[in-house]
Amino acid sequence: MAPNILKSSLENASFNIIFQILCRGVTFVLNAFVVRHVGQAVLGVMNVRLLLLESMILFLSKEPFMKACLTNTAEHNWAQVINLLWMTVPICVGMSFIFGYIWLNVLQTSEILPPYYNFAVVAVAVSCVIELSSLVIQLIASAFLFVRLRIVLDTIMIALRTMTFVFLILYNPENALLAFGVAQLVAAVFYTTSLYGYFHIYIKRLKRHKLKRRMSVSDDGVEEYIESEFPFVTIKEFLPGQLENNDSYLDRKLTILTWSFFKQGILKQVLTEGERLIMTILPVLTFSEQGIYEVVNNLGSLAARFIFRPIEESSYFYFTQMIQRDRPISRQNPTKIQESSNVLRHLCGGVTSIGLIVLVFGQSYSSLLLWLYGGEKLIDDLPVLLLRAHCLAVLLLGINGVTEGYTNATADSDTINKNNLIMIYESIAFLGASYVFATWFGPVGFIFGNCVNMILRIVHSVMFIDRRYKETSYKPLLGLVPKSLFAGSLIVAALVTSISQAYYFSEDKFLHLFIGVIMFIIVASSWAYDNYDLLKVGFNRWLERRDSDVKEE
Repeated sequence: MAPNILKSSLENASFNIIFQILCRGVTFVLNAFVVRHVGQAVLGVMNVRLLLLESMILFLSKEPFMKACLTNTAEHNWAQVINLLWMTVPICVGMSFIFGYIWLNVLQTSEILPPYYNFAVVAVAVSCVIELSSLVIQLIASAFLFVRLRIVLDTIMIALRTMTFVFLILYNPENALLAFGVAQLVAAVFYTTSLYGYFHIYIKRLKRHKLKRRMSVSDDGVEEYIESEFPFVTIKEFLPGQLENNDSYLDRKLTILTWSFFKQGILKQVLTEGERLIMTILPVLTFSEQGIYEVVNNLGSLAARFIFRPIEESSYFYFTQMIQRDRPISRQNPTKIQESSNVLRHLCGGVTSIGLIVLVFGQSYSSLLLWLYGGEKLIDDLPVLLLRAHCLAVLLLGINGVTEGYTNATADSDTINKNNLIMIYESIAFLGASYVFATWFGPVGFIFGNCVNMILRIVHSVMFIDRRYKETSYKPLLGLVPKSLFAGSLIVAALVTSISQAYYFSEDKFLHLFIGVIMFIIVASSWAYDNYDLLKVGFNRWLERRDSDVKEE
């Protein structure tokens, strides 16, 4: 397999962003309906407790295996990889029992839990097991660049889950947790069966067109198999022990790497979900306050979900294929290193620019967004302050996603293990800062604590990247510094939109929005002027691709 890794990674990110925006546009409207019709306390239980449960089970069961097995997929022994990935199912079952018991019997609260809480906990755990039963196919879809398939199924699953939930609460809004649990199960079953169904049809097509393995006869009359790019001839080979394997049952190197990512994953999960952990374990906020926090958090993380996460996932895959973990940069293919360095620099510049735009415009347009989303009840001082503070977290989140993604994609097992020790101290600092800030400032303290978390992780990743390129002439971290014209336009936009917020938001929201649109166009134009060479290269690449597609037709 010799794919164009950069092209495939760019397609992955671009299609992911497009479908995420389309799907999230629908779910944004549906969630606005939910916010207006479901109590804030119920939202707090769903969006904090139950989604934390799902995140804990899925992340610890899935993430280490996927990160390890996405490394250098062209050289995989697929029999060993499949055997390793199927270990996630019993691990997920075990974690579902452990965390499910904790969520049902250990976690204490002074408030009364909503009806069907126990059912929702069980439904979340079962849906995680169902989803992980298709993990092998998820990896194969990533490794063999089924970009559109993964993105379409992901977005349909999100939309299906949200629409199922909304449809059920229309008839019985008091039993929102029952609707939540049913929606989780429906989405998980759809996702898993769709993956298996698609590849069953795909393999049959390959056989029919003789693009799969075919039998040939060599000169000495001995029959032999000639393997095509896709190494599976039946869907049964996605099960453990079905592919022919002359080596050991598991790949020792991948197993060690998985264990390293697993230890790191525990720490990373604490860093990622620290505020939810504190809200769930310690009675710092009421369910209603948790509901408000999560509504604002969902709005504030739109950029992260739409743009930063697809970029992070695609860049991680790209760097794992381009850069070898266990060799210094100076001793690797110079062409690949130059390309990957340029990609990293442009990624750093891109996420920094997006984050700065969110930070600047978020200070003046948080009130308007909250008003559109939840009505008058969401433009109180607390929700507005939360969303404004979250805009800073978005900037740091984008930078951390790229820099930490590069670190995880290119570090060897020993370095990852050393990083785990550092992450222990980062986790302690993060949890301590979150608890102290939440005690002092209330819900907004969790955002400040998360900013501390992101800053520590960014510093650590930046130091790794700087050491990685120290002996070369490449400076990919310069992408983190905004260019002069763009920076100046942001300062002007911040002043103008602040004045507009003070004078026009209450009396004329449309005029306030219009001023913001004009300033955004000015800022975007200045960025395009500063990055003219990059846009020119991208446009030329697009023309070349369009011409090649026309010739193929």
